[in-house]
Amino acid sequence: MRIPFPGPRSLAGQLFAMQVVLVAAIVAGCAVFAYVTDRAQAEETARRQSTATATAVARSPAVVEAARSADPTALLQPYAESLRHHSGVTFVVIMAPDGTRWTHPEPREIGRTYLGHIEPALQGKTFSETHLGVLGPSVRTVAPVVADGRVIALVSAGITIERISAQVQEQVTALLGTAGAALALGGLGTYVINARLRRHTHGMNAAELSRMHDYHEAALHAVSEGLVMLDGQRRIALINDGARELLGLDATVVGRPAAELGLPASLTGALLSSEPRVDELHLTVDRVLVVNTRPVVGGERRGTVVTLRDRTELQALSGELTSERGFTQALRSQAHEAANRLHTVVSLIELGRVEEAVGFATAELELAQALTDRVVDAVGEPVLAALLLGKAAQANERGVELVLTEDSRIDDGLLPPTIPSRDLVTVLGNLIDNAVEAASGTLHPRVTVTALAHDGELLIRVGDTGPGVAEDDADAIFERGWSTHGPGRGLGLALVRQAASRASGTVTLARSPEGGAEFTVRLPLTSSSPATPASPDVATSAAAGAEVTV
Repeated sequence: MRIPFPGPRSLAGQLFAMQVVLVAAIVAGCAVFAYVTDRAQAEETARRQSTATATAVARSPAVVEAARSADPTALLQPYAESLRHHSGVTFVVIMAPDGTRWTHPEPREIGRTYLGHIEPALQGKTFSETHLGVLGPSVRTVAPVVADGRVIALVSAGITIERISAQVQEQVTALLGTAGAALALGGLGTYVINARLRRHTHGMNAAELSRMHDYHEAALHAVSEGLVMLDGQRRIALINDGARELLGLDATVVGRPAAELGLPASLTGALLSSEPRVDELHLTVDRVLVVNTRPVVGGERRGTVVTLRDRTELQALSGELTSERGFTQALRSQAHEAANRLHTVVSLIELGRVEEAVGFATAELELAQALTDRVVDAVGEPVLAALLLGKAAQANERGVELVLTEDSRIDDGLLPPTIPSRDLVTVLGNLIDNAVEAASGTLHPRVTVTALAHDGELLIRVGDTGPGVAEDDADAIFERGWSTHGPGRGLGLALVRQAASRASGTVTLARSPEGGAEFTVRLPLTSSSPATPASPDVATSAAAGAEVTV
């Protein structure tokens, strides 16, 4: 039959047992130490008391006179007994120099020889010793009675060990009572502390806590998503490697308030919010993050758990997909328009008006080719050229005229690796989309685009004929979520500023010469960029330069 062994106790239970044993050992040690100390002190006190009594008796003139009398016992026995009762010693024995007792608490012992050492006293010295006598072991002091320079008697006063032990026992009883109270109080305090510890550790033992810690550390560093835990005072309690990378923080951030991390205001507000946040988009200097927060509540607010997902690449791909969809719609529209023009040409031929049909088709072909040649000639960067042609078709579908200024010029291969094509699509695509949307519905809807690489920088300027931006909103338009078209919008300009920031560029807002808003993006080129042809002042090109409708 196997005897079941109990499993490991919880950490709180183990600590409770250890603390109880420790408190008991400390109390027991203190009790033993106090007992030994009290015993030693009691013996020392008895030695001093016996010495004082023996010395006082030996110096008494009455004792000297009685020692010279014919019957010392008759004179000294009453005196010794009276002194014994009043001085607190167990016995006072006065004896002749040869050790014959003249007095004793036990009258039958009078006349017998003293049990103990008297040699030092015979030499005139007072000394103390512990010796076994008639009354039992005792601490005693022997003093000489000196007259005319010679020892005429000896006095021995002492206290029995039994009496000393009785005094110590009384002290030990009080000590044990105090020690028991201390042990009970310590045990109660230990139980209260460990009950609280048991609640915090959920009854787990040390092995379980260690295993959980190992799993916790492994999971924390293995998760690619960012994980941040804030305590009740909104300080960073825990942050994993992914979160430090996404937020651009170092390992010393633990313990610092979330409000002092230098994060964007919207992201800081999400971290400090007392309400849960679900799949919110927030922008840092160079990333688009999806943020989820959930408060940790257990009777009181204990902190917040924050998860971060990097959506930078996904957002860029989403923007490119949106552009591709726009291009598809533009091609579908152009195909529809081409079909209409083809039907017109066919109808003219069927009506026998061949010359007019040829002229109509030739004019349409020349116009389309001229527009394509103009864009490709001005903008040699293929990504930007394709984007401009596609956006022109989209704008045309919405009844908006998109024009490229005459001084626009970007040669192929000019842009450095620090300005990736994806960022250019983000900047120019969002600015044109916003401008087309703002210009739609105006009397003469028009969007003007300048794209120029000159003097070591790339300039992209987009203006429109829309209502413009109020001065009070000039600083807020680049914040995530700002939009005049309702919720769920307002990410485009924030992405434009983020892309410009990644390339160490700037984005500024001004009033367009045509009445609407005008955004100017300046991105620095590398020093090794090839020289570009001279061009007019780009600051006035949008207003004074010739424009070509694309």
